[in-house]
Amino acid sequence: MNRLVLGLLVALAAYGQKVTVEFDQSVDFSKYKTFAIRNGRLSSKNPALNSELTRKQIEHDIERALSAKGLELGGDRTDLNVRFTLGSARRVETEAYPAGWRGFGTRIVRVPYAEGTLVIDLRDPSTRSLVWRAIATDEQRDPNKLQGKLDNMVKKSFDKYPPKTK
Repeated sequence: MNRLVLGLLVALAAYGQKVTVEFDQSVDFSKYKTFAIRNGRLSSKNPALNSELTRKQIEHDIERALSAKGLELGGDRTDLNVRFTLGSARRVETEAYPAGWRGFGTRIVRVPYAEGTLVIDLRDPSTRSLVWRAIATDEQRDPNKLQGKLDNMVKKSFDKYPPKTK
């Protein structure tokens, strides 16, 4: 029984937030001083995630994160334009864990969950090019719980801004 619990805990620990960042290595990020949030798209089928309140929460979190990095919220003419997309999709994964007499054998189970993905793009308006992108995913069995994790998804994304270049 202890192996079963341990196996489930290990499997659940694998479901967490993951953040990946891509950026243009030729860009000098120290030149960026101002930003504006230009477009936020919510493409979730879940009403709790596809709402004006969720959009405002993400925008506020982005403003707070970039301000903490020393950038100022600007008006029409800014150094960076911010765009984001939040979506979720239901998926089913299979998991294997030890089972059977004395732990010999394997049991395969199907586990449904929703994967929430938040993509944040920073674009240079002078060149209209993408200079930085964060992709944060959080896998949840209940998409309603994803809303409570959006703050952390934005924070973890901007923990990697500005990128460290070689």
